Amino acid sequence: MNSIEVFKTNVETTEQAQQLLDLIHRNFPHYTANFDLEDCDRILRITSAELIRENVIPEFLQQNGFDAAVLADEVPPFIGNSVILSAS
Repeated sequence: MNSIEVFKTNVETTEQAQQLLDLIHRNFPHYTANFDLEDCDRILRITSAELIRENVIPEFLQQNGFDAAVLADEVPPFIGNSVILSAS
């Protein structure tokens, strides 16, 4: 089963994204990574057959001049066949 982590980043250009992807794949060969710069959070998605330590990627990006933060899963809880949505 694959592990997936999604990160919010401050990467702005395709050139920056490609440079980071090259570095990620070189330093973490068991990770598959891609960016979605059209998303408002400029998403970095990491997939791996191994466990992804979620603090490693933000630290790695910071060492390379960028910020990243784990985006938490926001799946509403289920009861039976219903989804509970809270009014916030």
